[in-house]
Amino acid sequence: MDNFDSYFNTNKATWNEKVKIHSKSNMYQLEAFKKGQSSLMPYEIKALGNVKGKTLLHLQCHFGQDTLSWSRLGATCTGVDLSDEGIKLAQSLNKELKLDAQFVCCNVLDTSDFIKETFDIVFTSYGVIGWLPDLKPWGKMIFERLKKGGIFYMVEFHPIVWMFDYLEGKPVMKYGYMQEEVIYEEYEGTYANTESKMISKEYGWNHGLSEVVNALTEAGLHIDYLNEYNESPYNVLPDLTENESGMFVTKDKLYPLMFEIKATKK
Repeated sequence: MDNFDSYFNTNKATWNEKVKIHSKSNMYQLEAFKKGQSSLMPYEIKALGNVKGKTLLHLQCHFGQDTLSWSRLGATCTGVDLSDEGIKLAQSLNKELKLDAQFVCCNVLDTSDFIKETFDIVFTSYGVIGWLPDLKPWGKMIFERLKKGGIFYMVEFHPIVWMFDYLEGKPVMKYGYMQEEVIYEEYEGTYANTESKMISKEYGWNHGLSEVVNALTEAGLHIDYLNEYNESPYNVLPDLTENESGMFVTKDKLYPLMFEIKATKK
């Protein structure tokens, strides 16, 4: 992974800055969360069912809201993230809310170097795989960290979403669906606060659905389902409109905005 270190270091610095802004943003509603509001979506809870008494590993957990929401539902959780500022805030929230989650700061691809136990559930969501140059080690790590019979569940923005450049305020198709070259973007603000003056500097990679599925199946997981949806839970792209269920859609609904995968370690 050495040749990617400079990319990862740049991303880490950006995410450390984002934590400070996101924790104060309307999108993350930290005060409401502290008072008991869950950050999980209904379909995520439905996918995993009753987690009481189960162990759960949350990959790329940002500052831990979803991890702690699973903790509130009775799971014994461990969250992993690249950002030390994110992990610091997650640990502080865990203490403040008197929960029992653990948090580890590391590159998600190195998770097995830092965490040796296996889990009933591995969970990850929204804007996660685009930070990884290669999904094969990611799939292998997920397999390693699951108990036999354990469940992997992910919900993520659809690869088609990442084909567009949004920096001019409207979607312009610019990147390959399965582009191997790294994508560098530098812009003011973040998805949770477009008015922020912080400069986001980010390196990312596009992964098509076949790459995601193959990374998991080649590692030894059995795909239970793959679903695609033409709506997003977050208003993070230009020109989305809110529908009656509180989700956000494009005007013409020509392509999906997110997908979910559930897989099992047989």
